[in-house]
Amino acid sequence: MKTKKRPLILRLLKAFFLFLLVVLLLLCAVLFVLPLCEGVSRAKVDGSADWMADLDDDLPLNRVTIPGTHNAGAAHAQLAFFSKCQSLDIRGQLDAGYRYLDIRLGKDEESGELILKHGFTNCKPSVLSNRALTLATVIADCCAFLDAHPGEVILFCVKHEHGDFSIAEMQTLLDGEIEKRPDRWFLSDSLPTVGEARGRIVLLRRYGDDAGLGERAGIPFAWNDQGGADNPTEDVEANIPGDLLLWVQDRYEYDTDDKWNAFLAGLAIGVDDEEAAVHFLSTKGSLAYGHPYWFARTLNRRLLAYDLPAGEPLGWIIVDFGSPKLAEHIWQCNFDGERIKD
Repeated sequence: MKTKKRPLILRLLKAFFLFLLVVLLLLCAVLFVLPLCEGVSRAKVDGSADWMADLDDDLPLNRVTIPGTHNAGAAHAQLAFFSKCQSLDIRGQLDAGYRYLDIRLGKDEESGELILKHGFTNCKPSVLSNRALTLATVIADCCAFLDAHPGEVILFCVKHEHGDFSIAEMQTLLDGEIEKRPDRWFLSDSLPTVGEARGRIVLLRRYGDDAGLGERAGIPFAWNDQGGADNPTEDVEANIPGDLLLWVQDRYEYDTDDKWNAFLAGLAIGVDDEEAAVHFLSTKGSLAYGHPYWFARTLNRRLLAYDLPAGEPLGWIIVDFGSPKLAEHIWQCNFDGERIKD
């Protein structure tokens, strides 16, 4: 007896749905599984948690070469392929030697709390969590670190990242969190010296003082969006009180070679007494949605192989996927080969 063949249309539909299933599985693997395999060496570096303790108290912070992390809260994030920017969580970054934290804030509509964001995606406290990483948790981690390492300083650079809430509301909520541990904050409108800021979190703000908090609002530290700007060299973007010039290189839409050239151009300018400089090595590339790890793995290797001049202030160097070894490569420049006070 002959077996009936299925109509051609059914066979085509079956093939189409099988193809669609394979595509979806591959997409899920790329978006959610691949980022789990992308990380940095966590090998500890001796002295990384206390390197600032050896700095002279009278040294202005703008004269210290400081390693920092871009999108510091994005070690775990929704749509991790596009949004993950770090491997270490906040406490891990501090222990590794990073002292500038790039903090991007949104508001949780249900709880009313400030949460960390990368664009429209939520940062999370862990891979498996379905909760957003709260600002309160991040501040608690910073305070715990400073309790254990009172000679250190944390630069806490805050930006309104995403959400339908005002700058003034964000400031009010942030100020409420600050009031929980006021002893751990340095609130001013100008950069302090290392000694003035030891054991404290220095608030930098990339927004106006819409709430009228004055010095409690923190140090104004804003710059114009640079994206994929045609000019690869740095421009003076802003003045902060005290006539301190702020230089920033934040071309986040450059591909690898252009980004590296822009980074080197910034370092070449140097930092004078009346200047502060922030050099971002992070980029998402020229596409609308990039994969930060793709660029970071190459750019970080280049930085590790690059002979940074010791004993000269280079500014603050901000990276994606920062490792303890990369942080040491940056902060060691302050000591000209020896970690002693002047």
